[in-house]
Amino acid sequence: MKPTDFWKNFKLGEEISVSGTFIYNGLRRYHEMQKLDFTDEIFEFLYDLSVGFERLLKIAVILFEHSETIDQEELEKSLITHSHLDLLARLRKHVEVNTGPPQIDLLALLGKFYKSHRYDRFSLSSAYDGKKEREALCSFLQKHLNFEISNNPSIFGTANEDRYRQFIRRNTLKISRTLYTIIKTRASQINLYTYELRSGSKAETVFFREVDISDEDVLWKELLIFFINTKSSSGYLEFLRGIPPLDFDPVLVGDYLDCFKSDASKAFIMDELEHHYTEMEGKVVDERLKLMSVIGSPNVHFDSDDDDSLDEELG
Repeated sequence: MKPTDFWKNFKLGEEISVSGTFIYNGLRRYHEMQKLDFTDEIFEFLYDLSVGFERLLKIAVILFEHSETIDQEELEKSLITHSHLDLLARLRKHVEVNTGPPQIDLLALLGKFYKSHRYDRFSLSSAYDGKKEREALCSFLQKHLNFEISNNPSIFGTANEDRYRQFIRRNTLKISRTLYTIIKTRASQINLYTYELRSGSKAETVFFREVDISDEDVLWKELLIFFINTKSSSGYLEFLRGIPPLDFDPVLVGDYLDCFKSDASKAFIMDELEHHYTEMEGKVVDERLKLMSVIGSPNVHFDSDDDDSLDEELG
């Protein structure tokens, strides 16, 4: 295989996985946001999405613009850009890209963020204007959902409603699916497999399963209910039941459950966990941490009496 084919087939294939991972992380971060008031959370969402789409656009551009006769160095230099709309315009010279106004505006927002907003707080002027990310995001939502978000929210902040989540998800997936389909079609035309994805990867979840974080939330809730209520027995379940629980406060069950759906929520409970551990002797802590390390480990197998009985029946 020629180096250029190897590059486009495998290295750009890795880039598709990278881009899909960033897009997934961006969608999850937005889904987890309870309010639209915290710069760090909005920054993380916009950063992940902007990087994911930028890389995806560059893959598509390369597949159309690269050839054996092109100046490789010039092509690579031309890709040193953070303008999503410029990359989209280049791609449209070769293929129809089915995007509507909300998707164009989202790409414009991401390009503006990546080129300027993410650096604003390094300048003195940000002392009086430090929330451009929030303003840009809220303006985007207001324009397409026909409502107003106050620039001076109440002490309770601005809730991130489910309709905002669905709007962001819908337009993010529209861009993702459109670009991925273009990449897959073009790769097939030039006999490459750039579009192949690892089963179970975040990229596969974005491009094939049309990720819905709400559905993933249902999964952990159903598993939690199963663990609490199952009367079944297995080596693994017996191991879990044999570990004495820490003395968490039942009144705070709602706060504890938030830890399953949001990384940010974990920070509020970690202090309590650390308190429980400081109440133990060092040796007890070490032994408990060893037990914790077993849970979820992919290389651990538990035998149980039920397994032995099954073996005897089959034996």
